[in-house]
Amino acid sequence: MGGRLRAPTGRYGGRSAEERQAERRRRFLDAALRLFGDTPGYRGTTVAALSQAAGLSTRQFYEEFRTLEDVLAALHLEVNGWAEQALLDALADVDGLPLAERATALFRAYARAITSDPRRVRIAFMEIIGVSPRLEQQRLARRARWVDLIRAEADAAVARGEAAPRDYRLAATAFIGSVNGLLHDWTAGWVDATLDEVVDELVRLLLGMLRPEGWRPGAP
Repeated sequence: MGGRLRAPTGRYGGRSAEERQAERRRRFLDAALRLFGDTPGYRGTTVAALSQAAGLSTRQFYEEFRTLEDVLAALHLEVNGWAEQALLDALADVDGLPLAERATALFRAYARAITSDPRRVRIAFMEIIGVSPRLEQQRLARRARWVDLIRAEADAAVARGEAAPRDYRLAATAFIGSVNGLLHDWTAGWVDATLDEVVDELVRLLLGMLRPEGWRPGAP
């Protein structure tokens, strides 16, 4: 289709056109989380099936989105946004804590948010891969945002004298890969551990990256 259909305007049932549109979009995204994040997955879902799951019509789908890929793109960003907001909210409670405690609290907040629903993990780490060049660019851009957050925390730790000074770009990229892989495997039941144990292991990896063997606080 050349573009989305035009949604109706005006008030109906006490709600504005914008409110009704937001509600429809929310219903489509909630339905997509159920279908894309479980069975049948993104590749097995049709516009008709998604519309039925949302309790809406295909006409209403095309008022909100052009393709199913647009829905997956929006959902991928939303899932990552939920996890990022959980981490940012936790920042308010860790100011002044030693590095190990700070890192543990932040990663626990992130891990709980992303694993609170296994479907979020599937959207964030699996369904997005290999769909199209556009979504691959989005996935890498979103990963780069996480890398930037890790680098910012690392640089702040260096400034406090709690970490070895160096460029953490490659290390942060490698660490994000470890985070994604371990949380995916834990959610899938392939890792026999509690979520807190998983977080503790990730924090140990992070501290090993920030404090290499032989480095001591105050050392250049």
